[in-house]
Amino acid sequence: MAMSASTHDSSNHVLGDLSIETFLRDYWQKKPVLIRGAFPDFETPISPEELAGLACEADAPSRLILEHGDERDWRMKMGPFTEDDFRALPDDGYSLLVTDCEKLVPELMEVVERFRFVPDWRIDDLMISYAPPGGSVGAHIDDYDVFLLQAHGRRRWQIENPPVHTAYREGLDVRILTDFTPTDEWVLEPGDMLYLPPGIPHHGVALDDCMTWSIGFRAPTQADLVGGVCDRLATLAPEVRYRDPDLSPSDNPGELDPATRQRLREWVLEAMTADANQLDRLIAETLTERPVDHADLYPRYHEEEIVGILDHLHEISELQRTPASRWLLLEPVADSGGDDPGHLCIDGQSHELDAESLPLARLLTQHVHVSGEALAERASNASARILLEKILTAGQLLIPDEDEQD
Repeated sequence: MAMSASTHDSSNHVLGDLSIETFLRDYWQKKPVLIRGAFPDFETPISPEELAGLACEADAPSRLILEHGDERDWRMKMGPFTEDDFRALPDDGYSLLVTDCEKLVPELMEVVERFRFVPDWRIDDLMISYAPPGGSVGAHIDDYDVFLLQAHGRRRWQIENPPVHTAYREGLDVRILTDFTPTDEWVLEPGDMLYLPPGIPHHGVALDDCMTWSIGFRAPTQADLVGGVCDRLATLAPEVRYRDPDLSPSDNPGELDPATRQRLREWVLEAMTADANQLDRLIAETLTERPVDHADLYPRYHEEEIVGILDHLHEISELQRTPASRWLLLEPVADSGGDDPGHLCIDGQSHELDAESLPLARLLTQHVHVSGEALAERASNASARILLEKILTAGQLLIPDEDEQD
């Protein structure tokens, strides 16, 4: 698999004959589409044995789904696993799934980066599954958009479109539809890819030793987003105790009287009030929060190392964003009168920008991989250098092993 992902190149997409504009207009969140040869001559860089080894690591979210019994019952086991767990598996009737693979094996980010025609904050992770012939996770529905890339072997995919059956069987460890009536069917070869919007019932069965890569997209619930923003608003609220110096006698001590209710409502709403710029920042911080902290997977540079990196940026061929980090740029609002300088949000934290640091923030959010020379050019002033130092200290930017400085 030869590809370059050092920059975001809209012409280097994976949609076959479809343009990005056509895909987003006609298919994204609307209807499925099969893309033959999305990744021409694709060869998986990770073998089934290596995937099993990954599933034995504590940092790898993994699970085994086993189908057994005449009534096609299903069980799920959560990782990490041991070699004995895999030796005890039957010859067929199971699937191994490992999520966050691009965070665990940074080289796999090259594939995920090919999907940056969708905004970064919507991209979730790369899940890799392995199944022997006949292996499946059953007919089910996903609540998010997904691209199903065939990486090794063949898999038969069936979908029910439009959806008719949405009820799940009770008493199982996994969500399996009670009924499934396929309307379309395809056999995917390595390099083929099937896009499914949310809510489409689908069923995949391995026809031989099979690996499928699932590039999944985030779809936060309104409750999740509101909860995250409110949590942040709470930290901004002043530590002021409730006071009622005008308290009057009450007929019922157990009642929350109308006057008190109004006072408490106003008190809460006052703390929750934010202007548009502040609310944008809180939303961006919430969207970049990491659900799982994979910080231990990546090198953390000491203060002396960071000074050396900053002083010799022009000698470093490439730096890359940490695969587990989430980045969002809030450009300055043009009509804010200078009150909104813009922010760079990374992993739930925001950095206020100015005219000197904004070009650096733009570079680091537009590109996952950047040259040391480009960084040196944009970090030549004090403000940008301080921002870059904070990012390096937080472990959100790293030097690939082959380029690390002595």
